Order: sequence, then structure tokens, then C-alpha cells
Amino acid sequence: MESGMESEERRFGAAGRTMRRALGWTMAGGAVLAGVLVLLPDGEQQQHQQQPVAPAPGPKARARAAAAAGVPAAMPDLAELIGDRERRLRKHPEDGRSWAVLGTAYVERGRRTGVAADFPRAERALRYSLKVRPSRNAEAYDGLAALATARHDFPAARQWGEQAVRVAPERWTAYPLLIDAYDGVGDYRAARRTLDQLLALRSRSAVTAPAVTARAAQVYWDQGRREDAAAALSDAAAGAQGPAERATYLVLAGELAWQRGDLKESLRYGTAALHADPDEHAALAVRARALAALGRTEEAVRAYRSALAKARSPRYALELGELYESLGRQGEARAQYGVLRETVRADAKAGVNHDLFLGLFEADHGDPERAVRLLRGEWERQPSLRTADALGWALHRAGEDEEALVFATRATDRAHGGEVRSALYAYHRGEIEYALERPGPARRHLAEALRLNPYFSLLHAPVAREALGELGEPSDEGPAELGGQPGGPSEDASADASAETPAEAPAEAPA
Repeated sequence: MESGMESEERRFGAAGRTMRRALGWTMAGGAVLAGVLVLLPDGEQQQHQQQPVAPAPGPKARARAAAAAGVPAAMPDLAELIGDRERRLRKHPEDGRSWAVLGTAYVERGRRTGVAADFPRAERALRYSLKVRPSRNAEAYDGLAALATARHDFPAARQWGEQAVRVAPERWTAYPLLIDAYDGVGDYRAARRTLDQLLALRSRSAVTAPAVTARAAQVYWDQGRREDAAAALSDAAAGAQGPAERATYLVLAGELAWQRGDLKESLRYGTAALHADPDEHAALAVRARALAALGRTEEAVRAYRSALAKARSPRYALELGELYESLGRQGEARAQYGVLRETVRADAKAGVNHDLFLGLFEADHGDPERAVRLLRGEWERQPSLRTADALGWALHRAGEDEEALVFATRATDRAHGGEVRSALYAYHRGEIEYALERPGPARRHLAEALRLNPYFSLLHAPVAREALGELGEPSDEGPAELGGQPGGPSEDASADASAETPAEAPAEAPA
């Protein structure tokens, strides 16, 4: 096993050197899945390449190689790179490229550890990079786009991503960030167009295939193309050249397996990701989610606690709290919800926007009226399908079911771009229709939620099953097949959606 790992590291180092020679870039930031790091400035890179015999790659070299491949670096390597750039900048404070390196590395460290305090120092470093190197500084634009994405500020991410593409259209690294930004503001046609541009760029250049393919897999999944997503992700994982990169793709595969209700496969992927990179807290969360749904609740509790010890994520706190709640351990659930609120407050001081997440939490576990206020503001800023679903659910929980259905329909109706196959979205719409005494549509959407993922929520999946039992069997309806294929909307459902969407439905997000 150790000899195989050593061989893999040699291949990884060679791939990084080859990529640097092929691309001639001084930095590869904005990598897919927020694995954003940066190469050394030109002078140091040339000095490294002029050495007649390349030494075995050390932590800093591995981090640079990961940057060149557009993938996350291992946490120890990332720490080494940050320390190296900090030391260099103490001697060369006007080195704009190194400031971009350092700022982008701070973004990645904050994302990987859940410590949002890294984000303000990242912003200072990146803006100083622009100050000392104001012309065509695509590296800093990439870093600022990554920072805005990490803060869930998608309008700003779109601005910086578009600027990066404008000044360096042949550099691929801004495109994945720009796709995330368009998705965050609800501009799905632009997201697809940008993916097409990225794939075209890959076909005519030395763009690293695994990172781009993994990003394409996420877009395919959002479009309901499950088989395409699984195939693309399998290709990306097969092409991974380092443990941290492999762990990233395995985590994604585990999340997709869970979303389709394949618990054992999800657990297997999460375990493999953790073996590849023990620092990958998302792998622990994948395992915890699958273990909880499999009824192995004490193992799930331990996995969630381990994930929270590595990254203070409000999502992990919420999921652990809901696990406790499902077990009747209300005091422990409240304690986790307190951790969630503290984390959200601390992140807000670092510029992170958790309004979407917090709105859904308040709708289910707190103050629905506050949830509506938060999510109306989010809809004004970032009118995505995620926001439409969350606002619809908050309105339902606040007793405004007619308006709630407007937004729930928007999140699930193909006519409005609602292609995402989400068990939670379908459940939310079904519950709203049930409250409005529309049994046919309610039955279809609740059944759809359980068909997409019978384990989509420890708290809501049992409610969906109970509601279906109360609704009873349809008189002469067949199985709800969506759009003639599993997971797509049926003609009846589309008709219901058209009939139920009032004229005053919110305008579509700009394309």
C-alpha cells in the first residue's frame, strides 16, 4: 500500500510539472469545488524548472502541483504554502502575485476548516494584490470570486468571475466559479452556457480533465441527468492524481448516492474518501448521513461529532440536532441548534451570508415569520431555485399557503427552470398542496419525494409517508412518472403547475 502511495505521489508531482510547462501560467486559482490554490510567481517557477534533476516533491511543491491540476491540496501542504507565501511577502511586500496566492489559500483554508475568520484576511490580501498589480490581475479576480462564493455572495462572485474571464478568457480556472455564481443568482441558462465554454476550452487546451469533469457532473445532476452525472463523476474519480483530489470526488459521489437513496453505496464512498484524506470533514458527514438513515444512530452521532470537530459547520450541527430530535433527545438537539446559531453569528462577522440556510432552519425549528423576512430579502438578492423552495416552505410554515405554492411551484416546475430533482423540494410542494386540500398534486409530489430518496430527511420523510397514508390510494391515477422518465415532471403535474401559478408569480431571474 505504501509503495503504491509513493508511486502515486511521483505521478502527481510529474503531472504538476507537466501542467505548468504546458500552460505557462503563474497561478491556477478558482479551482473546481472551491479547491483554489495558486502557483508561484514567474521568477521562482523558472528557477524551479531550470534545476536539472527535480527533487521528490515536498509539501509546498505538492500544493503547487494541486493548484496546477485545479484540485484541493492536502491540509498540511496548504499550511506549508501559506507559511511560505507569508515569509516571502515579509521580504517582498509589493509582490502582487504572491498576495493573490496567499489570499486564495486563506479562502481555501477557511472553507476546508469552517473557520470564517480566514475570509477577512483573504479579502485584504486579494485587494492588496489588485492595488499593487491593478492591470489584468486575473489571479486576484479568481481569488475574489472564490471568496464571494465561500461567503454565499453570488452577485459578487459573478462580478469577479466575469472580470477574470474578460481579462484572460483562455484560463479555465474562473469558469467553475462563474458557473456556481450563475447558479446562485438563478441564471441557469448562463450557467449552462459557461459550462459549454469550459468544456470547449478543455477540448482545445491542456485543461485538467478530472476537475472540469467533476464540475460538469454537478451541473448534470442539477439538470436531472443522473446517469450522466454518475458517469462524469466516475471519470473524474478515476483520473484523480492525489489523495485530497480523490477524496473530493468520492465525497461528491457519496452525496449523489445518498440523494438517490442508495445508503450503502453512499457509506462506502464516504469511508473511501476518509481513507484517502483523513482531514476531509465532508467525508465524515457523508458517512454520518448514511449511518443515521441505516439506523446505526450511535455511529452516526460519533461521525457528526468528528465532522464538527474538524469544521464548525452549521449544516453538520443542524443534521446532528435533527438526529437527536428524531431519537427523542430534545435537550441535545437544542444544544446543537445553539451551536448552529453561534456559528452563524460568528460567520456573519466574517462576511458570510447564511440567510438561506438560517431561513430554512427558522422555518422548521424557530420563528417562521423571521424565516419569511430573511428569505424575502434573499429572494431579492439571489432569486435561485434554492431560495424559491426555501421561501415557499417558510411561507407555508407561517400560514401563507397560497403564496407559498407560487414559490414551491417555481422551484419544481420546468417551465420556470425547476429542473433540479430534489426530494426535499417535492416534499415541500406536496405538503403545501396537502394543506390547500389539493389531494391529487399533493399525492404525486409526496410520492415523488419518497421515490427520489426515501431517506431524504430524518424528520420529514416519516411525515411524508404519514400524509400519503392519509391521502389514500388514487382512484385511477397511475404511477407518477415525471416527464416520461424517472425523476421528471409528468404531464399532469405540469398542467397542475400551470393552473396553480397565479398571474402575479415572481418574475424569472434574468438570463
